[in-house]
Amino acid sequence: MNRGLLIAAVGLVTATASVPAQAPQPDEKQQQVEALGKTVRAQQAEIAANQAKIDEKLAALAETVRTARIFASRGGR
Repeated sequence: MNRGLLIAAVGLVTATASVPAQAPQPDEKQQQVEALGKTVRAQQAEIAANQAKIDEKLAALAETVRTARIFASRGGR
């Protein structure tokens, strides 16, 4: 049984070693990939800017809630 496993392993290694390398992409496809990469980077920058705006608004809202709690606690209730 070990001999059969050894033969199968050698056959697998031989088969994978004889597979040719992948051909490079044509220039058109490479340009498309680069264009998509630029688009994704622009979208990520926009998302980061939006997240910063959300964080600012959330901080302002938290401060408003804190102030409201202070005034509510002074109101006698």
